[in-house]
Amino acid sequence: MRATRWMLTLLLAALAPMAMAMAATPNIAGERHGVTTLNSAAIRDAARRDVLRFTVWYPAMAGSEETPLTIGPPDAPLFEVGRAAKDAPIAGGRLPTLLLSHGNGGTARMMGWLGTALARAGYLVIAVDHPGNNGADEMTLAGSVLTWLRADDLKAALAAVKADPDLGPHIDASRLGVVGYSAGGFTALLSAGARPDMTRLLAFCQAHPDDGVCRPQQEAAAHTMAARLAAAASPQLQPYVQQAQDDRSIAGVRAVFVLAPAIVQAFAPEQLKALRQPVMIVLGSADEVAPPATNGDVAAALIPKATLHALPGVGHYDFLSGCTPLAKERLQALCVTTVPKEQTHGVVVEDAVRFFGEALR
Repeated sequence: MRATRWMLTLLLAALAPMAMAMAATPNIAGERHGVTTLNSAAIRDAARRDVLRFTVWYPAMAGSEETPLTIGPPDAPLFEVGRAAKDAPIAGGRLPTLLLSHGNGGTARMMGWLGTALARAGYLVIAVDHPGNNGADEMTLAGSVLTWLRADDLKAALAAVKADPDLGPHIDASRLGVVGYSAGGFTALLSAGARPDMTRLLAFCQAHPDDGVCRPQQEAAAHTMAARLAAAASPQLQPYVQQAQDDRSIAGVRAVFVLAPAIVQAFAPEQLKALRQPVMIVLGSADEVAPPATNGDVAAALIPKATLHALPGVGHYDFLSGCTPLAKERLQALCVTTVPKEQTHGVVVEDAVRFFGEALR
């Protein structure tokens, strides 16, 4: 008996350094792309396609090789997203799962700096390109107006990944969270159960036309308030407008992480007060596009389990992917920052990993 215990002690001592080394080894981020069909995509997409594109990031098998992810022409990229192993085999068993929504005129890939970091931390992340409201396709008025349909995009992408024979078995539906940036923050709150009242947002913008959320966004300068109102009143969009206040919650969402949330004025106070999930809000104190005083600060004050982290000197576009030298010349509004983007991204990743680690235990 003593010999057995002695041998077991030696074996554990020998294995301990190996276990520590394995625990210290970061995961490799894998990336896959997919498409699914969604009826409401056709009314928003400029080419009337009923297609929804999605990207999945996940922990990849050891030995997979990460390659750079960029946005823009291969010979002249504008944004440096990070690295991932494309189509690599997925590692592990069931993984906590996060749905990721980009901002107005963004893309899933633009948020890849966060998606790949969360994949390395052990999460399966599903991000979408919202039809008619993404930077890879033509921006449409329908895509700008029908913002509440963004939650349906996340729900459809989740269903598609669940049905995937390779990725589906790795989804842990009991540990489901949502991440959203800017208009994606609005999407995340919809997914958690808050119902919007777009007439409330209209009244706010009529009273505060210079608020960052009410002004035409630089991603679609022609989408003025007058143009959006005319589109909303059109026979094509009216059936969807009538459904704006429907429940668009996604079953099982246990935690919400939002970056520089926008369109918060569309939610009546009682809608935000009714949310029961923990919600972490990270924003920049220098944000003029989604001013904290009328967006993130409001949500933080009303949501019962909200945590607010305001980053001094950080602006709205600091949460986009890093810029190449070429982009810093051509896209100064998106690239010139007071605080280095790398620093801001590092804080966000740390906040997100800690928050979901606690909320989805």
